[in-house]
Order: sequence, then structure tokens, then C-alpha cells
Amino acid sequence: MTDNTQQQQNSAPELPTQYAPAEVEGPLYERWVERGYFEADAKSEKEPYTIVIPPPNVTGSLHLGHAFEHTLIDALTRRKRMQGYEVLWQPGMDHAGIATQNVVERELAKEGKSRHDLGREAFVERVWQWKGESGGQISGQMRRLGDGVDWSRERFTMDEGLSKAVRTIFKKLYDDELIYRAERIVNWCPRCLTAISDIEVEYQDDDGELVSIRYGEGDAEIVVATTRAETMLGDTAVAVHPEDERYRHLIGTEIELPLTGRRIPVVADEHVDPEFGTGAVKVTPAHDPNDFEIGRRHNLPSLTVLDDHGVITAHGPFLGLDRFEARSAIVGALRAEGRIVAEKRPYVHAVGHCSRCKTTIEPRLSMQWWVKTAPLAKAASDAVRDGEVKIHPKEMESRYFGWVDNLHDWCISRQLWWGHRIPVWYGPNGEMVCVGPDEEPPSGEGWRQETDVLDTWFSSGLWPFSTLGWPEKTESLAKFYPNSVLVTGYDILFFWVVRMMMFGLYAMDGTPPFHTIALHGMVRDQFGKKMSKSFGNAVNPLDWMDKYGSDAVRFTLARGANPGVDVPIGEDWVQGSRNFANKIWNATRFALMNGATVEGELPPAERLSATDRWILSRLNSVVAEVDALYDDYQFAKLSDTLFHFAWDEVFDWYVELSKTTFMAGGEPAKVSGRVLGEVLDVLLRLLHPVVPFVTETLWTSLTGKESVVVAEWPSDSGFRDAAAEREIEELQRVITEVRRFRSDQGLQPGQRVPARLDLAGTSLVAHEDAIRQLLRLQPAEEGFHATATLPVAGATVSLDLSGAIDFAAERKRLTKDLGLAEKELAQADAKLGNEKFLGKAPEKVVEGIRQRKAAAEADIERITAQLAALPQG
Repeated sequence: MTDNTQQQQNSAPELPTQYAPAEVEGPLYERWVERGYFEADAKSEKEPYTIVIPPPNVTGSLHLGHAFEHTLIDALTRRKRMQGYEVLWQPGMDHAGIATQNVVERELAKEGKSRHDLGREAFVERVWQWKGESGGQISGQMRRLGDGVDWSRERFTMDEGLSKAVRTIFKKLYDDELIYRAERIVNWCPRCLTAISDIEVEYQDDDGELVSIRYGEGDAEIVVATTRAETMLGDTAVAVHPEDERYRHLIGTEIELPLTGRRIPVVADEHVDPEFGTGAVKVTPAHDPNDFEIGRRHNLPSLTVLDDHGVITAHGPFLGLDRFEARSAIVGALRAEGRIVAEKRPYVHAVGHCSRCKTTIEPRLSMQWWVKTAPLAKAASDAVRDGEVKIHPKEMESRYFGWVDNLHDWCISRQLWWGHRIPVWYGPNGEMVCVGPDEEPPSGEGWRQETDVLDTWFSSGLWPFSTLGWPEKTESLAKFYPNSVLVTGYDILFFWVVRMMMFGLYAMDGTPPFHTIALHGMVRDQFGKKMSKSFGNAVNPLDWMDKYGSDAVRFTLARGANPGVDVPIGEDWVQGSRNFANKIWNATRFALMNGATVEGELPPAERLSATDRWILSRLNSVVAEVDALYDDYQFAKLSDTLFHFAWDEVFDWYVELSKTTFMAGGEPAKVSGRVLGEVLDVLLRLLHPVVPFVTETLWTSLTGKESVVVAEWPSDSGFRDAAAEREIEELQRVITEVRRFRSDQGLQPGQRVPARLDLAGTSLVAHEDAIRQLLRLQPAEEGFHATATLPVAGATVSLDLSGAIDFAAERKRLTKDLGLAEKELAQADAKLGNEKFLGKAPEKVVEGIRQRKAAAEADIERITAQLAALPQG
């Protein structure tokens, strides 16, 4: 230890009696940032460890899902930093095209204006102004959580560098004929007036109507059912299954389409399920994705009967009606003609809504830009199948392949003003030119740029390499690509992960964007229900941070994070984590007040007590276990391991057992102080990645060193002492059994009882003082009368309970409890002995009965021992 460190330790401030997170967390974080702990150096010779932040929307604020994911990533990066890696946790924000445009349009509406009043350039300038003044509040909230990101590298998907990357890859894909323009069915929002991605569609159960309509007459009659009667105006066929005998005579003929005067063909298509409904479906290629594919297979015309706003365009009595007004009017007209065979109201079914404005989505034929995904998707699939990229947990691979192996071409154009404008120019004579970032666009009369912008997922798909300077060959790109791991939710496996895989492999010469994809679940409430404002169970994590501290929120989230599994969370659990932080604080404060230190070398094993050797042996086992769990992304298990080791073993046992040593003083107290200092030093470093604030405060107070953020990650020294572990386990058994007996007898925890200890022949002789101290047992004096004798772990503890217990009442109570336990055992045995029951009952039920039997047997053994321990008479 250096003189400087010695001086720092001796001058370490005394810890306050209580931990106050609100006073500690903010200043600590700013200190970390100011000292540059989170900044990554591309010139460093250290091994790189890179993780990108899934870029939150510039319009967003920290929700529990963010807090959960960020906690896991922060834990990984903090540990790797302590292990000596050059760590880059890349921060940034997504421009969130449709969400941001909606926010600014709402601001304009308050002024009585629309974006069209401003024009495109002025509107985009207004969005940038909003971004500068109000966007990105989530950055400050990430600081509250303790995110150890490199703020000096913060990026934005619309900044100059990323815009160049977008234009570069668009040009490359276009030249490679992997981008094209075509009319296809899209999710259309009549309010936002744009196509939107699948992830921007929220499905909810709506009360609609299902109407069955009779097409044709007599022998040429077919009944079809629909929830969108207004689209019948665009029907261009009726489809049936080719082997459906009911309609075989109609295949290839034409029938009359009601209300229109048109005749449409009956076509045979294997897509139709003959067992569903009437076995016949109306085909509207311009307004349904499945119908569009049927139309392509049978060369059917596509008639668009709804405009951008969802208003009927078909000539006739319904022209100009809103789609929902038209639905009612068309059903009324069909009813008047006797065409309605059946009506079902309400008919509850899943309906897609725009996630931004909640408007009902309209599937609609539209001219859009598309990415041809087949070759890109195959490369993304092969990278996982060949083991180049690992998905964790492995069982999630099937979900990945389910998406990537069946990927449709991707609609990348959006009819918005805010976003990356598609770099294509149209000429006066039908020319179409794609312009790269270093090329001049064509000029002259009649040339105009495409008005659509790119889907937000297009630019975020470049995130792992565009943020590092691509397409330039930068030092950062060479150092930090590919990413070590991607930590993200399984819910965006298709929308974001697959796109990054496709673009990374394509742009980076076949090198995937990350080595491992670690998938986690979604945060839910304590009952497992999805959190939602409409359900009234949504939680603002900032409220919990204010109330309990950021460490408490982080530890609760990490402790629920089993790979790929949803995470339930409730406020009670956050309170429990706050109590854990307080426990760490109080135990460390006690240790410092009693001479705990990290000064000097640990004494050799022969100078250590069994208690000291036990805790050091257990400490090394925990270090090894936590390391293995981190490497397997088992955040819940590693958090639980640390919780139980800290609370159960260090605080409840080692600290308590050491109290008698500290009270006695002398050399043994100094040795225990050094051992306790070692244990706390390692424990606080192990805990730091998950609970960074409280551990920083305590570790620097304990060691006098600069910061645990840059401390060395603990390593397993290999020290194990099985004999000491067995000895302390026996000691724990004695204390636990006697404590349980005292509790069962109704004795107060602090009530002293005369006792005689027979420890001869056991390893517990040296622990008599500790046993008496922890169990409140006073020496047996003259007149001692053993009223209860407990044989435990080869030792015998005799207690004199005279005057402390009503033995007759206690025997009566225990006898009654024994009878109930025996009855429970008999019932369980009867069911488990019934072959008919076992043959029919689900395994879960049978297992529950087995557990009831085991519990009853344990109760009988415990109560019988208690009765035997009571004096007779």
C-alpha cells in the first residue's frame, strides 16, 4: 500500500448514521463523468468491449423498460471496465420520425397552424428547434439511473455523420438492385398520412360487427363475411378452395357484386380455409395484404376505393363518406336489398391502431420504396446458424429464425417531412437517379427530389457502425466494431436486431455487428400483467428513484432478469432492495467503527480462526459463481447470489460471530478486522456493477482509494477450506435450532435463559462464547434444572425454562399442531397411493401433493422433537 493510499484511508470521513441516496447519487455521477471514467480510447491497447445503447426516441422519457435494459447493460460494462477492458457503451438518440413530427404538429396546432402553413423547410427547421429546446430529456434521466455511457461520443440518427452513412448505404443497396419502388399493401395511418412499420401498429380488441353478405343469385350465390363492409366496393373476385365441392361448379364463372353493377370472377386459391366460415372470401387486392397476394396469383385488378384520409373514392352514393360512415351506409343499403344474411354485434376482434395517434390503421395499396430482403436475410440467418453470432438464451434462436427465414420485403418509405429524405431525383422525362453523399444531384427544369423519408428503423439499423464513423475508416471503427454483445428485448428481435444483422453483414464485408445477442423479457407488474397507462399500472421509475434511490430500482430490476423471460416488479420489491442498500450501509459502518481495514496483507491461514477461514472460503466461491453467471447473462441469479451471501452469510453470521472477537480486543480482533475489511472490499466490488452509488460511497470510505468504478474486479484466489465450512455449518445448525426452539416456546429474543452446553467431541468448543452471546444463554448456576434438552450437530444444549413457560399449555398446543400435521400427511399419502388419481391428475397437481407431504413430514419431525424436549408432568 502506498503512503498516499495510507493517508487517504486514515483521513476517510466517518459515514453518516443513515444512507441518503438523494444526497449522494447526483454528485457522485457528475464526479464520474468529470473524471472521464466512461470515456473510451480508440488508441488504447486494452482489449475492447463494446455495447451500443438501443437508441431511445428523442421524444421519449425514461420508462421501466429503459431502466431495466440500461441496468443490465451498465452492469456488464462496469464489470468489464473493472476487468481491464477498453469499454465503449455508445449512447445516442433516434430521431423517431413519426413520433417527433406528431409532437411538433401538436405544438403548431396550439398556434392554429399546420405544417403545410409553414412549408417543408420551415417545418423541418421548427423540428430541429424543438429538438434543441425540449428533445432528449431522457439523457438527464439516464444520468439519474447511473448509466456509464461515453457522453463524449453521443450520436443522433439525424446528425451529419449518420446522415452520410444513410445516404451511402442507400446508394449501395440501390446500385446492387436491393432497393426498388413498387405498389404494395402497407399499414396506412389516415391521420398521420403515412405508411408505418409493423412495430408502430398496436393491436387491441375493438367492438366491431361481422356481416355475412350474399353475392350473386340462385345457383350462382355465395355468402361471404366481413368486418369491413366498406371495402366490398373494391372487390375484384370471390375466392374458394379448389377442392371445396360446394363451389366447384362456380370456379371460373362470374357473379354479381352487390351495389356496384359489376360482375367479378370466382377463383380457386389454396389460401382459403374451407373450414372457416362459409369457405368463401371476398378479394379486395388494394385493401388487404392477403387479398393482394391472391390478386397477384390470379392477375386480378386492384381497385383503390379509399383515399389517404380513409374517405370513399368509388363513384356512387357513398362517394366522399368517411370509411366508418360508409360502413354503416353500405350495410344499410345491403340490408334494404335483402343481401344481409347474418349480422353479429358486437363482434370483438383485434384491430390495428397507429401507436402514435391511436387512429385505426387501414391496409392500403400504395407506391412505396422497398428493400429486397432475401439475400440480406439469408446472410443474417447463416451467421447465427454457423455459430458466428450466438443468441442467448439459445431457445430464442427459433424465434429469430422464424422471423428472418420468412422475411418479406421491407417498406422503407414514409410520407413524412421529418427524417432522412430519400436520395432519389426524378427527371422531367421519367428519369430516376439515386445520388450518393459525395455526388451532385441532377439540376435543371423538371428535376425534383423524392418527397418521402426513410423509415426510422433504416437509420437505426446502421447504429453499430455508423456511430463509429462509417463509411470512413476511423480508428473507432477499427477498434470497437463489431460489438461484443447486444442486450435488447425479444420484442424487437425482428424490428431492430434483424435489420442491424442484415445491414452490418452487408456494409462491413460480412462481419456481423455483434458476437452475442442477449435477449431479455418485458417488465410487467407484480401480477405479471403488461404495464400500461390504460390499465392504471404504469410506473414512472423516476418516482421510485426519488423515493428509494436508484440503486434500489436497479437491484430490483436485475434480480428479476432471467434471460428471455418477462420481469414482474412491484413497489414492495423496490422497498426490499432499499432495505438491502441500508443493510450494506449499516454493516459497513459497523465494520469501520470496529476496526475493519484493508491495510496490510491478509494473515496466513494458520493465524485465522475457523470463522475467518469459513468466510474467506465462501467469499472465493461466490466470486467464481458470480463470474460464471455474468458470462452466462444470468443477472437474476448473480444478484440473488450476492444478496444472500451479503445478507445471510456476511451480515447475519460473520459480523455477528465477530462481535465477541471485537469485544474481547487484542490480536484476534485485529485479525478479524482485516478479514472483515477484505470481505467488504471484495463484496462491494462484486455488488458495484448493479448498485453503483452506495458501493462507491462505502468502498472509498473503506479503502481510501479513488473510486470503485476503476477498481480491479475481484478474482478467485483459489482459497477453499472445506473443514472450516463444515465447522461453521454445524455452528449455524446449533444456533438456528435453539433459536427456533426459543421462538416456538414464545421466549422473547432478548430474554436470557440459563443453559448448559456439552460441546465435547465436536468442533464447536472454541465457539462457546459466540453461542452463548448469540442465543442469550447465561451460565448454569446452582439450582439449574434442565427442562429441555436439544441434541444438535453432536452437541447438547440443555435449557432451564422454569418459570418462563406454561408447560401444560405448550404441550396442549403442540399436540394439537401434531394432530393437524398427521392428518395432512394421511391425506397426501392417500392421494399419492391412489393409482386412478395419479393416472388422471396433471403432473403439477401431483407435484403439489408431494410437496405437501414433505412439509407435513417435516412438521411432524419438528413438533415431535419439541414435545420430547418439554419436561414431563
